[in-house]
Amino acid sequence: MHHHNSFGQPIGQALPDWQPRPFPQHQILQGRYCRLEPLTAAHASALFAAHQLAPDTRSWTWLLREPDNCVETFSAWIASVEKLSDPLHFAVVDERTRQPVGSLALMRIDAQNGVIEVGHVHFSPLLSRTAMATEAQWLLMRYVFDTLGYRRYEWKCNSLNEPSRRAAQRLGFRFEGRFRQALVIKGHNRDTDWFSIIDSEWPLIDKAMQRWLASGNFSPDGQQRATLESFRASGD
Repeated sequence: MHHHNSFGQPIGQALPDWQPRPFPQHQILQGRYCRLEPLTAAHASALFAAHQLAPDTRSWTWLLREPDNCVETFSAWIASVEKLSDPLHFAVVDERTRQPVGSLALMRIDAQNGVIEVGHVHFSPLLSRTAMATEAQWLLMRYVFDTLGYRRYEWKCNSLNEPSRRAAQRLGFRFEGRFRQALVIKGHNRDTDWFSIIDSEWPLIDKAMQRWLASGNFSPDGQQRATLESFRASGD
């Protein structure tokens, strides 16, 4: 809904009570299947081993850096980012095994305007396409919207990265557009697709995710009974 100023020009909705939001902190976010905890050097060995379970390095294609060929270089990367506040990296820890199985980060943090992005998503074969993977994303979303009170949560990816595009839309992100020739990555052009969830959309997305993650939505062999999209579409 647009408002108008004294000149009759359309302007945005008034936000008289808006205040800059808190900056996200290094803390543990606890779920049922997994927990998110600040990524540290203590995760390096087990997390590197989890990534080594992949039959090839295709999961690295869309990352900004080249594959790490040994635990020492992987550890050095973690050491270079673990103290940063932006990006703020989290390890995804399997609650059953207590081992790290992936990582992701909050980044491009704009507390003044309540805007934040999820990125640096790198899930090992132990995490990809599991309930844990969805729960990890939900834990971060809940922290951003419910705890910190941000207005906008962004997801950006290479326009050619179809798995990332599908994941964003499955999770409830809305496609906003394509930024052509946005970056040069590893010597190649990158067009970047932008997706977002805004605070008014979050309650429905949150409810759908909680229903999807409920134990009753999975068969004894771990197969989902209903899709996340179907819970969102039902709206109840």
